[in-house]
Amino acid sequence: MHVQTHARRAGAALAAALTWAVLLTGCTSHGFDEMLGKPPGPRDLIRVSPDDGSRAVGAGRRLRVRVSDGRLESVTVVRSQDAQDSPVRGHLSADGRVWQPDDDRLSLAARYTVDAVAHDGRGRRSARHAAFTTFVPGHRFIGYVTPENRSVVGTGMIVSLQFNRRIEDRAAVERAIRVTARPAVQIRPHWFGGDRLDFRPRAYWRPGTRVTVALRLRDVEGAPGVYGLQYKTFSFTVGRSQVSLVDAAAHTMQVRRDGKLIATLPITAGAPRTTTYNGRMVVMEMLEVTRMNGETVGFGGEYDIPDVPHALRLTDSGTFVHGNYWAPNAPGHTNVSHGCVGLRDVKGGGPDTPAGWFFDRSLIGDVVEVVHSDDRTVAPDNGLGGWNMSWARWTAGSAVR
Repeated sequence: MHVQTHARRAGAALAAALTWAVLLTGCTSHGFDEMLGKPPGPRDLIRVSPDDGSRAVGAGRRLRVRVSDGRLESVTVVRSQDAQDSPVRGHLSADGRVWQPDDDRLSLAARYTVDAVAHDGRGRRSARHAAFTTFVPGHRFIGYVTPENRSVVGTGMIVSLQFNRRIEDRAAVERAIRVTARPAVQIRPHWFGGDRLDFRPRAYWRPGTRVTVALRLRDVEGAPGVYGLQYKTFSFTVGRSQVSLVDAAAHTMQVRRDGKLIATLPITAGAPRTTTYNGRMVVMEMLEVTRMNGETVGFGGEYDIPDVPHALRLTDSGTFVHGNYWAPNAPGHTNVSHGCVGLRDVKGGGPDTPAGWFFDRSLIGDVVEVVHSDDRTVAPDNGLGGWNMSWARWTAGSAVR
């Protein structure tokens, strides 16, 4: 009986002591440490978000380092991605309590490590180490870009991106692409469906313009679960102006260099059953020699020429300006082609023929305009045909309002 009473009294005394201790420390979890003069642990003073050890963190989460008391002394963040370590630049808030990255979007398929040092209101220092990994996408998209990096092009060049997957969030992708020019000019985008985005100015580029294309597509969600892969910048230069006017009725092509007429060449355009498109087209590809087979463009076995010389592609559907050696009397007199514009040439291609002369003086990006043909105007998305749209209609094709 005496032993039990003694035990109850000891327990009551201990409970009372604990109660007073809690009251004296304001009911905080680290009150005893403060009573004993110990600083708060780094997890209490320095807080990292996302949490240490987090996995599959989304790109939209915000990386933040905070202190509950005092100021951050230093914060070092490293991003490990594609077998490379890169420092993550950031800045402190005015009161020194919050650090955040300059680029607030996390990279996907990456590991982030955070090392922070802070001191509390009493000048005591504390350090914290944390790490987390971000979501690894199972599906990616890329954009194939025209023209090539560091190329010299004609004044009609249109910047065109063909995506390998259909884009559903077109506004997000459009915002991640920037096309600029020096000297500066307004450049606007236009979507053709969900997999192609083109950029052009209101009028043809000025000769000498340098155009820069910045792709910031990496980790942009173009469609549910499909993220961009590219993060790069490339540029091209606009050369001299050359615009050629094909008159299908007169069987001529007038070539103007920087606004001055330098040649009038005899041509043969599309025959009455296979007319040539009207409208402004842009040279997309230049081939010293190529094979042209009617079966590939819907003409069956009507022709198969294995060695067409001096071929300049104008449309995706197969319109070319090219050398013609098999109908030498047609240029300047009659239209006999299957929709192409033919210039007099010889088998194998001659440098001194009209076709050879024109080929040697052309650039990808030059404009060829066809008039007076008994056909419709070429579709704006058939090749680089965007110049056939008014500026109002072109700008209406942007996904960003």
